[in-house]
This record gives sequence, structure tokens and C-alpha cells, in this order.
Amino acid sequence: MTTPKKIHLFPIEDKTIVWFAANNEYVIFENEVANILQQCNSGISVDEIALAISSKMDIPFTEIRNFIEESEKQFLNKSLVENIQLEKEASKIKKPDTFEISETYLINDIVCKVSFLSKKERELVHPKFAHLVTTDVHLHHHLFEVFIHQNEIILYVNNVFIGAWYSEEVHYFQGKFSMELIQKIHQKEESKWMGVFHASAVSDGKQSILFLGDSGNGKSTSLALLQANGFTCLADDFVPIASENKEVYSFPAAISIKKNSLKVLDSLYPSLANSIEYDYIRLNKIVRYLPPNNTDFTTHLPCKKLIFIKYEKEADLQVNSISKLEAFQQLIPDSWLSPLPENAAIFLDWFAQLECYKIKYSENEKMIAAVRELFE
Repeated sequence: MTTPKKIHLFPIEDKTIVWFAANNEYVIFENEVANILQQCNSGISVDEIALAISSKMDIPFTEIRNFIEESEKQFLNKSLVENIQLEKEASKIKKPDTFEISETYLINDIVCKVSFLSKKERELVHPKFAHLVTTDVHLHHHLFEVFIHQNEIILYVNNVFIGAWYSEEVHYFQGKFSMELIQKIHQKEESKWMGVFHASAVSDGKQSILFLGDSGNGKSTSLALLQANGFTCLADDFVPIASENKEVYSFPAAISIKKNSLKVLDSLYPSLANSIEYDYIRLNKIVRYLPPNNTDFTTHLPCKKLIFIKYEKEADLQVNSISKLEAFQQLIPDSWLSPLPENAAIFLDWFAQLECYKIKYSENEKMIAAVRELFE
């Protein structure tokens, strides 16, 4: 007898979200199709399922059978198709004898030393964490080593090989670096995280709200405006949520501010005018980094709301509830979600409790007032 393939069904509004363990994929289905997949997963034969359906509906048996076989092939029998990097054997990678640059970052009472082979590697990491640099300590709790070897970016943490990435995969390297960092800051292994979201997390001291938006929609500018008006930046671009309590945890990276936002923020943050400018040609953007106003990077708070935010010139303020299905489809693509079955179930349960909104604005004061009202 074959072992049932692992899937998890989660009804939401008038559809069903199905999570496939084989490739950690979430797909939204009509309820009838989800029910068919569940029966197939339970070991019921295709003929038996097709016969039951055709007897209830005026559809030929063979047509139903073909549909079920195609669905089973496309989803249940689907192998992992993501471009997963093959593990490199650490023994084949020669770690440099010396590193040209080292930076020491103090995050609360945790000291992380990061050694870079050259300025090229340093630029991949340092700009977002420059505000954490300290020169007051000589000992460190954790050692990160970053170097380029045969056109691959290599990461070691505490002398353990973590991975290797080609230059076009730099964002995967940066994500893994950040993942290793939050494990050290919050003392939680990767299996203890429900997911990491490409969003901003803002706090009023009691709870948090996640802000999402496509590049250019003003998400980071909105975050900077909010933290200048009494709110706290818990995390920007990399928002980790733990599985044990489903709470947002602080991440100490700086807020990336695009060049066209400087005029809006210069009166609130005079230091931005003289901060270093970084030209990311591959991403077609020029940014400066604004330190978060968080003073305790051990903070973790519940999150009850998602807000998709967009700045639009001369737009009247609009604050609208949106369907969970719409929110889910926008949240998933840029997120890292744990592949563990227990964490997938926790994520879906967490998402089901969220309130989802969309804010469009042109006047900063009105946006800030609207967010304050959502918190209250």
C-alpha cells in the first residue's frame, strides 16, 4: 500500500487553499477540485472517484476520469521544480587565509563579527547594518565569513559552511544571511520560524501591523513617516514570524529609502541628506539607509492586520477591506514559508485570523491618521 502524499486543505471564503508538502506550494482551488485531490491523497482510486462524481453530475465517466488523472499528475505527483541550488561540499571550497575587512555589529547584547574578503563582499551586507557597528568589544558571540570563490558567494557561520550562490542569486544569499542572523538574535533555529515576509512591520508598542506593496508603491517611505510619528519599526523588507506564538519578531536592518523619497523625508530625518548613497544597477534603484527607531531588537508582538499600501499622487485617501483570497495571492509570491507540515498548518491558521486592508493615499497626514485608527 502506497504512503499517502501529504497535503493540507484549508477552506477560505468560497475556495480552498491546498498546501503540497512535496514542493511547499500553496494553490487556491474550487472546493470541488480540492475535494477530489483530498480523495486521491487518501488512496481512493481514480475510477471510484470518477464513478461517484459522474453518477451525481451529468458528465461522462471518461471525461471525469481524465480530469482527475490530469489533476493528480499536475499537483499530487508533481516533483520539486524550483531552482534549488545543489549543496556544495565544504571540503571543495578553500576558505581564505585572511579577510581584508571585518565589521562588528552589536544587536542588544549579542555581538556578531562579520569578516569580508574585500569591499565587494562587504557591500552585499554592510549597508543595511552599518548603524549597528561597534568598536567597544573585542570578543564576539558569532562569526560570519563572506567571500567570493570561483564566482560564487560563500557563507560560513561559526566555521560551518552554510551555502554558495552565484552573483545572479545575490538576493538568496542576502536572505540566507538574514535568516542566520535572526536565529542568532532570537535563539531560534530555522525550524522554529513559520515564515519570513517581504513586508514592513510597524508597532504601537502593543501589537504590529504588516505593510506590503510592490516596489515603487511607497512602502518604505510610509514606514519612515510612521516611525517619525510615534510608531516603531520592527522590521523592513524581512519580517520573521515564529511558529510557537505566531508573533512578529524584530529584525535590525535599516530602512531603504529611494532617492525620489528624500524630499518627503528630509525635514524629518536631516541625517539622510549626508548619508551614503548606494547605486544598485541590477535593481535599477538608488537608495540610502535610514536606521530603525527600535531600541530593543528582542521585541516580538502579535500581528492582526495586513495592509497593502500605495502612494498615488493627488489620490483621495481610501481605506478598504479586501478579501483574504486577494491578500493571500499578493502575500505568497515574495515570502519564505517553512516547508514543515506543522508550520504550514500554523501559517494558514495565522492567516485566517488576519484582517486585510488596502490603503491608497497622497497626503501623508491622512495616511498616518488612518493607520493610527487601524491600530486603535
